[in-house]
Amino acid sequence: MATLMFRRLSRPVKKAATFSRTVDCYKKEDPGKDHKGKICSPDEGVTLNKVVDSEKIFRLLNYHILYNPSAYTRNRRVASLRVCTDDEECEDSAGSVHSSLGTKQAQNTYSITCSRRLSSSRNTLLDLVFNKADERQVHSLQSEKLKNVSGNEKKANDTEVSDAKEDARAFQKLRTDYKLFCYNANVLEPLSAEDCIQILHKVTVLKSKLTPEMIAEYFKTLGCLPPEQHVAVKSDTRFAMLCRYSVENLSAFHSSQLIDILKAFVYLKFPPSHSLLNVYEVEFSRRVWDMDLNQLLLIADLWRFLGRSVPQYLEILFSFASLHWKNLSLPQLVQLIYIIGEARKAPPDLMQKIESLVLKYIDEMNLEEVGAVCLGFFKSKSRFSEYLMRKIGEKVALRMVEISNFALVNVLKMFRFTHVDHLQFLNSLGQVAAHRIPSMGTQGIMHIALACAALHFLDEKILDAIAAELPSKAPHCRSKDAAKFMWSFASLNYEPPNSLEVYEALTAQLRLKLHEFEKFPEHLLTGLLALAFAGHFPHDLIDFALSPTFVKLATEVTAFELKKDLLTLDASVGIECLPYKGNRISPLLRREVTDMMCAWASTDLYVRLEVAEALSSLQTILGGSHYVKQHMILPHTRSCDLEVHLQMSGKPVPFNQEGTAGLLPKHNIKGSGVLVTDELMVQLLKGKSGKSSWKVNEKTSSSELVYPHTVVTETTTGKCSHGGSCHSKSSVTITPSESSLQNLVKSKNSAEIPFTRTPKSGVQKLAVQVTNRNHYCYGSHRLLGLHSMKRRQLCKLGYVVVEIPFWEWFPLLKRSRSEKLAYLHQKVFGSFDEMC
Repeated sequence: MATLMFRRLSRPVKKAATFSRTVDCYKKEDPGKDHKGKICSPDEGVTLNKVVDSEKIFRLLNYHILYNPSAYTRNRRVASLRVCTDDEECEDSAGSVHSSLGTKQAQNTYSITCSRRLSSSRNTLLDLVFNKADERQVHSLQSEKLKNVSGNEKKANDTEVSDAKEDARAFQKLRTDYKLFCYNANVLEPLSAEDCIQILHKVTVLKSKLTPEMIAEYFKTLGCLPPEQHVAVKSDTRFAMLCRYSVENLSAFHSSQLIDILKAFVYLKFPPSHSLLNVYEVEFSRRVWDMDLNQLLLIADLWRFLGRSVPQYLEILFSFASLHWKNLSLPQLVQLIYIIGEARKAPPDLMQKIESLVLKYIDEMNLEEVGAVCLGFFKSKSRFSEYLMRKIGEKVALRMVEISNFALVNVLKMFRFTHVDHLQFLNSLGQVAAHRIPSMGTQGIMHIALACAALHFLDEKILDAIAAELPSKAPHCRSKDAAKFMWSFASLNYEPPNSLEVYEALTAQLRLKLHEFEKFPEHLLTGLLALAFAGHFPHDLIDFALSPTFVKLATEVTAFELKKDLLTLDASVGIECLPYKGNRISPLLRREVTDMMCAWASTDLYVRLEVAEALSSLQTILGGSHYVKQHMILPHTRSCDLEVHLQMSGKPVPFNQEGTAGLLPKHNIKGSGVLVTDELMVQLLKGKSGKSSWKVNEKTSSSELVYPHTVVTETTTGKCSHGGSCHSKSSVTITPSESSLQNLVKSKNSAEIPFTRTPKSGVQKLAVQVTNRNHYCYGSHRLLGLHSMKRRQLCKLGYVVVEIPFWEWFPLLKRSRSEKLAYLHQKVFGSFDEMC
């Protein structure tokens, strides 16, 4: 055994590539022959002549050989070659190759430097071949890896089968045209080990005489190797030489040859961070304008299979597509959208052009292509127009039974993203989705639930089916899935039949995956807010979420704006969870977010027509601006209120110190001092009926009038869980005579009272809420979870909630002012009378 050190002496060594290797040599007994100087390998005898030939080669390259046999005195371990796995970066083609074992070993070093074309700076690995010892170690590593793989497969089989990701490329199997520009993972003729060895031997023989055609053909052939031989080939130094020669001949390859080489990299499962791929990425980017669209799409697909991000190449590809977008065929369009989705972004002007093409081809697309198109736009955060979404909804609704689960979920993602309500699509979804849920994976079910929540679409058949599956699927949930399941249920104000079991299972997943929230803090807040909507407050998770460390993470590190969520959680805990003694957010942060919410409300909520009109009318009815205050009673619930205080006798209490009489509109109304009683109201209603009359039900009081020209809905009184009631009465449309307006606004309950600080005892606070469609589930009068929680908390704080529902108030905005005043008068004082 010996150590050979090769060093060139003609000039100083600037950069050397080292390769540690120890070779076991065996003497082969052969009587009658002199064995001195003969070296025998485990495979075959190699005569001294071969060694001499090798020495001649090195002498021609101007090498100096240093012999050091003492290098083996410390350790006789066999050094293993560094085997490049799928998760490692193999530096065979651009850097030094180092062999490393975990234990201390003597180094057997070949120090090689050469000024020729095969320079060490490009990591030339000359005619170094495996001997038996090397092969035994490679096979050992392979068997160990295969054992790990089989163990992982067994572990995966124990996991829910439906958790496997759906095939996002299923649409490519439905048209033969996709074969022109999509990667095909099927290898037709597997390469034998003997053929592989023969190719690698040719590389060592031909070396620099390899032509670009030969290099491309060798890569193409090696790509047909069975997967179990990939590791051994990629760790073979002869394969490293082939890679190095391909780099040297890069500019001489035709585009089709480069594509074949890139395919080989995919077949051999090169790691995405492999340094060799950097060179090929630059070369492909340089050649974009010399290739056609089919080749460009195929290259992008290959990069995608390698798992490598190639932003420079895609940027040029998108520029090419933007210039030639009118010539795109349907399959090319769908494949381009798929590539855009995987890249997660594209130029907005290109997406507009592509959308026009989608509209052109929408009738010719099959349902899987529709799903692929929706997914590509969704991933790239690009929206479809409402018109196109309705076309998609119509197409899918008519054939929803035929669409795959994966494509259906993708369409739902796009509806969720664009917030387009398509009643026909939603009705078809309700008929189909509930039956499919048991056969779907956890993530697919989560997206269905989340889409329903985003669209405010409450279909109890769908949600019941999801709730029935969740206890068994909860162990397969990611933290994101568990949080969004809870959010979907709670935001729709839906309580599953097995709610205790569902929430316990999902909350347990949040606890198990607590470490994930260091990277994704938004998911924990999403889950805890959902639990707060439903009235559940797990103290340990809340204490963690409101801890200084997590608050800092949520407010400073993450890209999401989570301060409002922290305020909502903290304030809800303060109102509804009195026994809680854990962490709370700081007063400084609470004030900062509250001021931010108030500033937003002043520019958004307060200026809305329906709210401004209700405020003005209430000021008129009650006698001034100091009797009503427009603000957010609970800023953490992100909606405004009109607060009114009434004594138990029904008199308004002036409490708004910020209010001024100058804010009231001038009506030039002089109070007559006439008190409005039930009898007077009946007389007024019966008196002047020139334009319209009021019909009074004998069994009802004047606060429960039934008016013509109005569809009367059922009276609902929502009871809060902590006491109090939330009143929502039937809508009425009224047209009283203008002469009765003076007495109406000067009622017995609105006598002029000097602004004094009224004692809190004996005063009832009203929270008048002007709602809109976004407060309710789609097509119903059922409050969403956030607004249901708000009313529950208002009741707990002693407020009586007076609802001005949009389906009653919005039609009145087009009517006379007297009708609005009469309606609000009935709402406020009618609710107060019922409460008393």
